[in-house]
Amino acid sequence: MLAAWSEHGLAGTTVVVQPSRSAASRFPDATFVTGVDAIPGGFTPDLVVVAIKPQLFEATLPAFRTRIGDAPVLSVAAGKRIADHQRLLGPRPVVRALPNTPVAIGQGAIGCFADATADAALRARIDALLAPLGLVEWLPDESLADAVTALSGSGPAYVFLLIEALAQAGISQGLPEELAMRLARQTIVGSAALAASEPETSAAQLRANVTSKGGVTAAALGVLMAEGGIFDRFRDAFAANVARARELAG
Repeated sequence: MLAAWSEHGLAGTTVVVQPSRSAASRFPDATFVTGVDAIPGGFTPDLVVVAIKPQLFEATLPAFRTRIGDAPVLSVAAGKRIADHQRLLGPRPVVRALPNTPVAIGQGAIGCFADATADAALRARIDALLAPLGLVEWLPDESLADAVTALSGSGPAYVFLLIEALAQAGISQGLPEELAMRLARQTIVGSAALAASEPETSAAQLRANVTSKGGVTAAALGVLMAEGGIFDRFRDAFAANVARARELAG
């Protein structure tokens, strides 16, 4: 995220609190410190980004409460609700962002939610910060966050699994392993690019465009779309994802 903001001139005056200074050389304009006590005395943030592993959340955030004034928060802490942030940092506007790994190349899908304390100006600022990372969608209710995580947050793993599955199926029909993997990767990349180039065409129609009645693709889809097939398996997978997210959130 910092790389994208630096590239687009959105980083401003940035202080990064991080136990390791390993990334400091990549961002010479930012100030890297290893703990909250090392934040420069005259620095008062106008926005705080919380990017922390969930298991460190409770132990880490309280120390920042007196060092960040009344600055609003943009959080990418997985599974942590707005109320969790406000309990540890005090009353303030908090925006939750739910990015996925393709934000690293500006192709992410990011669900956002803000409660009533976040005004239009803050939402517009968050839009501007996240736009270089990919698609930004605002959620009408925080309760949808787990479903967004199940879909787009975990979604890249499902796509990579599909690449594996396509390659393995090709190998089972005699293709050499490396050839099968190259073809599988490019099939996913090309299909995604085609879908992106035709945003008004539904996924169902794109699928139909590839499928001749009674042809070889139709034979394969008959297996994948049968009862207990891919749609049912994805519903089950999403249910497991959401259930686990709620367990971790407590």
